[in-house]
Amino acid sequence: MVKIKPDQIAFDIDGVVADTMSAFLRIARDEFGISTIKKEHITSYWLEDCLNLDEQIIKAIIDRILTDPFGIDLTPMDGAVEVLTVMASYSPLRFITARPTKGPIKEWLETVLATVPAKRIQVIATGKHEIKVEVLKELEIEFFVEDHLETCQTIWNHGIKAIVYDHPWNQGSVPFIRIRNWQELGQMLRL
Repeated sequence: MVKIKPDQIAFDIDGVVADTMSAFLRIARDEFGISTIKKEHITSYWLEDCLNLDEQIIKAIIDRILTDPFGIDLTPMDGAVEVLTVMASYSPLRFITARPTKGPIKEWLETVLATVPAKRIQVIATGKHEIKVEVLKELEIEFFVEDHLETCQTIWNHGIKAIVYDHPWNQGSVPFIRIRNWQELGQMLRL
């Protein structure tokens, strides 16, 4: 099993730290009356490719997720808070997200990681998936946990070890490490 030092790894947020898909499904149900979709139906990272929903509804839900993590009651993935809290005692935590702005999600991270000093939480919002590799190289990150297969492939091609967080939308044979939960990631840490 690979062993990772806390200062060698960074994380995507949505689908890795934040349970964004549960929030998507909840908003679709509660605010748009759509109760027929389940997480298993989301077989593509690009929701309009796999869900029979109006693109304006998808956009409206995503906009809510991006701008109002508290209002939508965004929750962390099971085990994320515990593993990240332990890691933060060894190294600052680094999050690289394709979100257009970092403000709302950084505030959310600081709240869910309440025992971690805010100065130990670094969030970089790239606005685009393609820019993540540049940021990771600049920070000299060796491992990156991500749920978007195309981003995993891009960073892998640039010598960064991708760890794909398993979801229905990122299946298939890949050369990357695949984890099913935060407990598996915690077992890889060299503390």
